[in-house]
Amino acid sequence: MSRSKPITLDKLRRYAVARTLFPPTTLQKAIDRLGFVQADPIRAPARAQDLTLRHRVKGYRAGDLERRYPRLDVEEDCLVNYGFMPRAMLALMHPRTARRQWDAATERRAAEVLAFVRARGATHPRDVQEVFDHGRVQSWGNTNTLNASTALLDGMHYRGLLRVVRRETGTRVYEAVDHAPADDDPAARHERARRLLMRVVEKYAPLPSASLGYLAQLLQYGAPHLKGETRTLLAELRAGLPQVKIDGVTWLWTPGEDPAAGKWRVDPQRARLLAPFDPIVWDRRRFELLWGWAYKFEAYTPAAKRTMGHYALPLLYGDQAIGWANATLVDKSRLEAHFGFADRGWSRDQPLSRAIDDELALMAEFLQLDSNAAFRLRRPRK
Repeated sequence: MSRSKPITLDKLRRYAVARTLFPPTTLQKAIDRLGFVQADPIRAPARAQDLTLRHRVKGYRAGDLERRYPRLDVEEDCLVNYGFMPRAMLALMHPRTARRQWDAATERRAAEVLAFVRARGATHPRDVQEVFDHGRVQSWGNTNTLNASTALLDGMHYRGLLRVVRRETGTRVYEAVDHAPADDDPAARHERARRLLMRVVEKYAPLPSASLGYLAQLLQYGAPHLKGETRTLLAELRAGLPQVKIDGVTWLWTPGEDPAAGKWRVDPQRARLLAPFDPIVWDRRRFELLWGWAYKFEAYTPAAKRTMGHYALPLLYGDQAIGWANATLVDKSRLEAHFGFADRGWSRDQPLSRAIDDELALMAEFLQLDSNAAFRLRRPRK
């Protein structure tokens, strides 16, 4: 690619922000453009998928994705982690071969449940629990247990036997699904892996070269059966993607885009509170390289060891990530936000203070708070 202007870290910052904070559009188009929206069950003050989409969808309100999901060309599934993606992407990942094979007893239980779901249609986990006595199993990562039927349904969904047809108060409701056989020709497998890895590059560009390797590893969660092809592609992309070296770090980005182009514009007076898994924030390595400080997601950190808070939302001001806020609902009617800054000098910036007021007003609207009810703001300390 020919470039008339040199690429600097400042230009990479602007490019990183502007390309993903595109002008708000429809919900379907936003998901198509993002390629993948990570999901998280924590509400603080809304789920991560809603906090991500509010900046990119016209008139978006918390819960719109769940309410409108049955009418969208969108699926819940796994890519580098769990979330929502355009339905067309499923053909790149399914039929999926799980890394952990079921034993004969689990295969038998899955077959029984699949026959039940096929006969019943849309099935809530409690419907399965009422018919099958699968007991309880240990949950991942801790000593608690969960209903074995719920775990089995989750495994069946991952293996492509079921799809999520809708959610009821946050709980997945399933139906049976049949994925078309995949072309197992080596060239076809290579092309599927290439398209998946490029969707990841397009979502998180610009990327430090090391981050591309990490994302290729995570892609094995969504496409473990394409592990070999993904490894081969990693070397190809590192050599073939547009790139520049700045301060010893090699940065990669999407073919056909120029980070130094003047079209990448960001409103310098706009403040935004981002989800912890927003594309701007998700790659912690990239975040620290671009903005010079480390953002920490501490929802699962013991309270006494937290430095930013339970669910700190990174604070973006223009194309600068300058701090964070923990936002909570008080009495389900008022929004309270507690701020911290990477550089305390920002706490005395009056234009920023006004921009924060505007952002909190927009968040209150997104949360559908009573327009006549005041929300409480603890001002950044001066």
